[in-house]
Amino acid sequence: MADVAPSDAGPAHAGNSFVWGPVSGFGFAIAALAAAADQLSKLWLLLHDDLATRAPIAVAPFVDLVLTWNTGISYGLLQQQSAAGWWALLAFKVAAVAFLWVWLARSSSRLTATALGLIIGGAVGNAVDRLHWPGVMDFVLLHLETARWSLRWYVFNLADVAIVAGVVGLLYESVRAGGAVKAP
Repeated sequence: MADVAPSDAGPAHAGNSFVWGPVSGFGFAIAALAAAADQLSKLWLLLHDDLATRAPIAVAPFVDLVLTWNTGISYGLLQQQSAAGWWALLAFKVAAVAFLWVWLARSSSRLTATALGLIIGGAVGNAVDRLHWPGVMDFVLLHLETARWSLRWYVFNLADVAIVAGVVGLLYESVRAGGAVKAP
């Protein structure tokens, strides 16, 4: 029986590596694009539009740009003001990205790679915020107001959009025929 080099093994090789797999490069490119889009949008709003000193900017009747610093996790949960809490949240993000990367390395599906790349890129984008700002920069506020009631969604950013889109992609693939590669 002839030996097959790992680079020629194709999808059968997907389950053998914890570092790199057949769609890892594709997933990495998606992650890099998601993180870059997130960081560039934040820099643009801070440096060009000076969002930090402006009142909310109405983009549409139901969308405003506002600046908030989230020191917690999703939806503002687990707000942290201490150094220990800050490091704990950063460590959690690093562990989550490592877990997702192993899942990506073991995957052979481009949809799974896209979804995991979006989640990884979003997590990295938000983690970068924690390294140089007082928290994660959120800036999109969705709201709906009538004469009788008002609904305001939480403020979010492009990294959050990437994470949600990635989760939706994984859910979609898990219900379609064949399903997604199981997490390691």
